[in-house]
Amino acid sequence: MKKLLLLFFFFSLLSAEAQFWKKSTSTTPTASEVTKALKEALQQGATKGAAQVSQLDGYFKNPEIKIPFPQDVQMVESKMRALGMGKQVDEFVLSLNRAAEDAAKQAAPIFVSAIQKMSIEDAYAILKGQPDAATQYLSRTTTPQLKEKFMPIVKASLDKVNATRYYADLIGYYNRVPFVQKVNPDLTGYATDKAIAGLFVMIAKEEKNIRKDPLARTTDLLKKVFSSVTK
Repeated sequence: MKKLLLLFFFFSLLSAEAQFWKKSTSTTPTASEVTKALKEALQQGATKGAAQVSQLDGYFKNPEIKIPFPQDVQMVESKMRALGMGKQVDEFVLSLNRAAEDAAKQAAPIFVSAIQKMSIEDAYAILKGQPDAATQYLSRTTTPQLKEKFMPIVKASLDKVNATRYYADLIGYYNRVPFVQKVNPDLTGYATDKAIAGLFVMIAKEEKNIRKDPLARTTDLLKKVFSSVTK
């Protein structure tokens, strides 16, 4: 009887130890889980960020990403306002932001394609990287495609709302002022670059939220993976 009790006690210890190790290892995400979770997080942040900025006033009423008068020709804005053309300048700035909002609607499919190509190495680098590592990954892998897709949309949008005409009028008027240095920067390129930069600002905010706020992790897998590096 004593031997039976000892055997029972021994097997109970083995069972408890096995359960302990099973529980311990289950809290450590596998490589495939890390990759899948990072893809989920990236897709969540990217699509949400793109949706936010592509809405009406997504750029224009967001002081973090609102596109201003081109910095290279700030003196044009000051001069135009001094000459009583503030309304035309304001309409021009609004048109820049409307163009960015139009273009941003095309971003989500580009992001999804890049996310699906993410490797295990990419996923671990993002998981253990800087707070904006995922945003940097997207920026590095999608900016050329975004520029290619955004530029014709930005140009068409600027033309549609007469931004190019406003700009031509403003610059033409300014260039006729005696003794000023003539200016003529690339308006479409400027608006495109600003639109892409603003988009990544919003994606970085979503990434930070997912990393820091457990409530922003909308699936069990996201909770498991991100909690493994925040403990």
